[in-house]
Amino acid sequence: MPTEPTETRLSLDTRAARNLATTTKTVPQMQAISSRWLLRMLPWVDVRGGTYRVNRRLTHRIGRGRVAVTNEGADDVRVVPETLTEIPALRGFGDPAVLAEIASTFTAREVQPSEIVAEAGRPVNQTCVIAHGRLERLSTGPYGDRQFLGVIAGGDQFGDEALTEDDPRWPCTYRAATACTVLVAPRWELRRVADRSPALRDHLARYLEVLSRPANRRGEAAVEVAAGHSGEPAIGGTFVDYDLRPREYELSVAQTILRVHTRVADLYNQPMNQIEQQLRLTIHELREREEWELLNNREFGLLHNTDYDQRIYTWSGPPTPDDLDELISMRRKTKLLLAHPKAIAAFFRECNKRGLVVGSTDVGGYEVPAWRGIPIFPCGKIPISGARTTSILALRTGEEDQGVVGLYQTGIPEEYEPGLNVRFMGINERAVMSYLVSAYFSVAVLVPDAIGILEDVDIAAPRS
Repeated sequence: MPTEPTETRLSLDTRAARNLATTTKTVPQMQAISSRWLLRMLPWVDVRGGTYRVNRRLTHRIGRGRVAVTNEGADDVRVVPETLTEIPALRGFGDPAVLAEIASTFTAREVQPSEIVAEAGRPVNQTCVIAHGRLERLSTGPYGDRQFLGVIAGGDQFGDEALTEDDPRWPCTYRAATACTVLVAPRWELRRVADRSPALRDHLARYLEVLSRPANRRGEAAVEVAAGHSGEPAIGGTFVDYDLRPREYELSVAQTILRVHTRVADLYNQPMNQIEQQLRLTIHELREREEWELLNNREFGLLHNTDYDQRIYTWSGPPTPDDLDELISMRRKTKLLLAHPKAIAAFFRECNKRGLVVGSTDVGGYEVPAWRGIPIFPCGKIPISGARTTSILALRTGEEDQGVVGLYQTGIPEEYEPGLNVRFMGINERAVMSYLVSAYFSVAVLVPDAIGILEDVDIAAPRS
């Protein structure tokens, strides 16, 4: 840019004056810093010894998982044999040859929308695994009206009574909500495999024996209690049985090595300490990764460790008030909802359609949107699939309420923040200082209903 001749100016140019001035500057900024509400809202338990054991009552009822399906072509859809153990009757069965034989009995069936796959009250003549699509579970109410019991989708299975009961009946009607591919195994073929495998027969007999034991509504071993009696009847004794193989959570770690040249630390440390600023941004990055791991880690992350009985699907795709009401109703004392910002926006759109106003609540001085008085916190680390679907989590938190708790250990050597330490590693031959920065953490679900997930939430905005 051409400068104005000195003789035409009456005062010092501002660009020249800046050479003698001290600029006002900010500390280094970072775009990737998020609110990290999950880290802020979880109650944290100090784990001595680095391991946290979750003791529970003995459970007789076996949970239902999801069967994996391979799709190698339009006409080649198959069950992955090893995942058949997600069916309750086959849980713990370890003969791969028999599982492969059971998997070979499944054949693909294409189902059109509104087609009935199984009708309530009719004999269970097949076991089904959903490869693709969604099915509605329907029932008839006490006054003859049609009741919607829920939605099941890919990987879910039903009809495993065909393996264990003599004259099973469908408890509800399964109707296709979308076009579906359902893998079907006829009951007579499953029986044939069981008749030819003594190991499978023994396994099914043990399964039925466990199911016959007294249990409460959550499937836990029953505790006998006398009530409503009068006089002096003999009162039976009892005990509370414990799970012999409780889960143990070991602290995970996120680490990085921060390097700073000694010349930078010596000569350019005013007015801001270079090591402190480098360390501040490094810790932010570690904390961001920590929250991502708490959600997405396959070993302990919440999205992968939520009980399948605590997972539900939306009725129609986008997250509606009805969907969130159902999610909240599945547990007592839901403390918070966690959702991707785009899922929150999709929920607001559904509320706008119904003329509903979403409330808000104060959380630590911040105004946060709330539904039924439960705060909805944004979290961009909840993944969005290629089909533009995501998940919404509902959590009960704290040890006293048998909820979800964060795990860390305080008092570690050279601790910089709770559960995080910075250790000087020395100076190399190039005069570069190194610091090992480590964060130790994990998360535990104390009982299955402490967390629930609304899955396959459609966040795509409809065209006007």
